[in-house]
Amino acid sequence: MSQRPRLGAPADRLDVDLPTVAENLALDEALLAEAHAGRLASPVVRTWMPRRPTVVLGSSSHVAREIDLEACRAEGIDVVRRPSGGLTVVIGPGCLMWSVVAAVPEASPAIDQLHAMMLDPLCEAISAAGRRVIRRGSSDLALEVDGDERKVSGNALRVRRHAVLYHGTLLDDFDLDLISRLLRHPPREPDYRAGRGHGAFLANLAVGRVALERAVHRAFAAETVRLQWSPETVAMLVHERYLEASWTQRLP
Repeated sequence: MSQRPRLGAPADRLDVDLPTVAENLALDEALLAEAHAGRLASPVVRTWMPRRPTVVLGSSSHVAREIDLEACRAEGIDVVRRPSGGLTVVIGPGCLMWSVVAAVPEASPAIDQLHAMMLDPLCEAISAAGRRVIRRGSSDLALEVDGDERKVSGNALRVRRHAVLYHGTLLDDFDLDLISRLLRHPPREPDYRAGRGHGAFLANLAVGRVALERAVHRAFAAETVRLQWSPETVAMLVHERYLEASWTQRLP
C-alpha cells in the first residue's frame, strides 16, 4: 500500500450507534468540539446505520431546491440538517454511515488533501473486501456497473481551526428508489454523473454491513476501542439544534 499523510493514525474505534439520525449527527459534532479543544489524543472512527429512512440536508442546502418536501411528508420521512457541507442525501437501513474525527494541531491540510487522506485508504480497504471502487468527483466513491460508473459513497467534511470531521455514506443494501422519490435532481453534479437521474447514477455495494465496517476500521487502523463519549453534550445539541426548525429549515 502506498504511503500517504494521515491525521495521526492509528485511530480509536467508538462503537456507539444511537437510536436517531439527529443523535448520531450530534455525536459527530460533539467529537469534533472535543478534538478542537485538544482533548482527542487519537482520531476517532465510527460506523452506524440509521434505523429508519431520513433525509439529511447539507449545512448550506436549500430545502426547496434539493428535496420534495411533500413527498417526505407523505411517506413520513424526517428531514434533518448536518453540520458539514455537500448536498442532500437520503439514508436509512442498508446505508452504512462512517465518520472520522481528528485533531489538527497545526494548519489544517488543504481540502483536496483531506479528501485524499480519508478516501484513498477507504477506497483501498473496500476494494480489498471484494468490490473494486474508485474515487470520482471531489468526494465520491464509485464502482462500475454494466460499463457505467455508479456512485456508492458520498462524503462531506467540516473543518475547524484545530480539528476536522469527515463523514459519509456507503450504500450497501439500500432502497435506491426512495432517493428518486424524495430528492430533486441536484443543483450541481460531478462530471461523471453526466446528467443521469438518481436511479441510473447510484448503486449498492452488496458486501454486507460487517464487511464494510471491517473495511472502515482497517482503512484507519482503528483497532483500539474507545469507551468515552459525552451523552450530555449530544443531548444538548439534539435539543438546541438538530430538532429545531430554525436549524433544519434555515435555508428554505
